[in-house]
Amino acid sequence: MSISCRLEKKFYRLGYKKIAGLDEVGRGALAGPIMAAGVVFSQRQLTNRKILKEVNDSKKLTAAKREKLFFLIKKNCQNWVVVGVNHKIIDRVGIEKANHLVFEKVLRKIKPDLALIDGRIKIDQKKGKCQSIIKGDQKIFSIAAASILAKVTRDHLMIKLDKKYPGYNLGKHKGYGTELHYSNLKKHGPCTCHRLSFRLK
Repeated sequence: MSISCRLEKKFYRLGYKKIAGLDEVGRGALAGPIMAAGVVFSQRQLTNRKILKEVNDSKKLTAAKREKLFFLIKKNCQNWVVVGVNHKIIDRVGIEKANHLVFEKVLRKIKPDLALIDGRIKIDQKKGKCQSIIKGDQKIFSIAAASILAKVTRDHLMIKLDKKYPGYNLGKHKGYGTELHYSNLKKHGPCTCHRLSFRLK
């Protein structure tokens, strides 16, 4: 079942010119960055989106389906961006502030006049308007698309880090606090991509 784009269409009818869906991934991970994506679809693209009918919350899709949609979304949207805030900044400012920072980076790059953001987060945007939507990645088409871009980009990065830091299985659990990850941490201690401000034991 395709996720609705009624809200985006409603705001376009109200006169907004550039509406972006935003989502982040990696907030709860023990290693690696927090990443966020922003995706803009035009009114025409929202009306004719059969090629993207399988877009859904990234957590509800298989890895293979996310990979397929990752390329289709980038090809069939008006604008997109994926940015990150690394583990060093997370350790320095805390995950809440890092969460704000990563969304602010998306907004500076994509410059929408309306941003629909997943979750409860409140962003102070001087130019344009932001609206937080709880479980937006399950309700709003452009937010779901952003969740896929953020997830796939971060997964690719964690697979690269797995090669750089063998012994932690980062490519398997993507830095999250699984039993395997905690076992690796107990055996090897944290590496330089771990968030030392998080509970790693």
